[in-house]
Amino acid sequence: MKYYEMEVAKAAKTLVEDIFRLKKGETFIITADTESDERVVNTVSQAAFSIGAKPMVIWLASPLGVGKAADPMLPVDALSEALKQADAWVEFNNKWLLYSTPFERAMSYNKKLRYMCLVGMDTDMMVRVIGRVDTSLLEEFLVKVAELTRKAKKMRIKTPAGTDLEFENSPNNPVSCDTGRADSPGMHMLAGQIGWAPVFESINGTLVFDGSLEPPCGLLKEPVVLTVEKGRVVDIRGGNQAQQFRRWLEGFNGPNMFRLAHVCYGFNPGAKLTGNILEDERVWGCTEWGLGYLSAADAPPEGIPAASHCDGICLNSSVWVDDIQILDNGTVVYEKLKRIAEKLT
Repeated sequence: MKYYEMEVAKAAKTLVEDIFRLKKGETFIITADTESDERVVNTVSQAAFSIGAKPMVIWLASPLGVGKAADPMLPVDALSEALKQADAWVEFNNKWLLYSTPFERAMSYNKKLRYMCLVGMDTDMMVRVIGRVDTSLLEEFLVKVAELTRKAKKMRIKTPAGTDLEFENSPNNPVSCDTGRADSPGMHMLAGQIGWAPVFESINGTLVFDGSLEPPCGLLKEPVVLTVEKGRVVDIRGGNQAQQFRRWLEGFNGPNMFRLAHVCYGFNPGAKLTGNILEDERVWGCTEWGLGYLSAADAPPEGIPAASHCDGICLNSSVWVDDIQILDNGTVVYEKLKRIAEKLT
């Protein structure tokens, strides 16, 4: 018997039947690269086939970058055409295709496509963040937090590591709520994250990544400290990884790579800090900030045009939504949310 052989089969069944709600005859594309967990890919394809769907697994050489930075190593036209014809697509690539040219072509052309980003998913993580999570209760909690956030005009986020940011929200920018469902057309993410684009020029203060930063650093050995003025990083301080991050941003020769793109809460009770950004940004009580590319759908009318995108994790966050404190050092303290949070964690 292999490690978690039965548990990962249950999680795969949950993914195809409860999350995607695949139907008999639907074309289900699974993309993976040479850094992906083959057991996850095979188990999910088997689960899809067992209910009468038509799985198509596409293995790719692992690109040297993510998003559009992956384009030079991708069979862009062939991959785009396949995705244009799919009913559903789950991405298990370790170097993600999200925001790449094939992704943009597929999402623009294929209005029926149900896409879910599960980049770097491995056997252990799949069991913890999908197979063992009470998805209905988590969905109830996430919806309540998202409603609070949509109504907020001003917010503040602090962490023990030194993050202290204030910003305003725009009613024109959507608040995404990843409840773990991928049964409707569009882009979907792993359950446990709520994200949005603030009013960019209103973001000011200090941002400290102390969990992970991907790309280019992965797990952080020491904090990366950013000074933010009007939504733009104007200074980067820290040790070797901070300098690595600075060089990575500068390597794109584009000022928009220094812009903050979005902020998210992390709320998946099974997630732990591993260096896989998909999981890291869902660690309970963290906040996550993205820099660089952002789609126009996330921040109308033009988003942020940039060559790539990265995400950094701020652990043990304290969050104020207008005058309401909902998190204190990563623990839910708002009375209307505490009961559900305690059941989940």
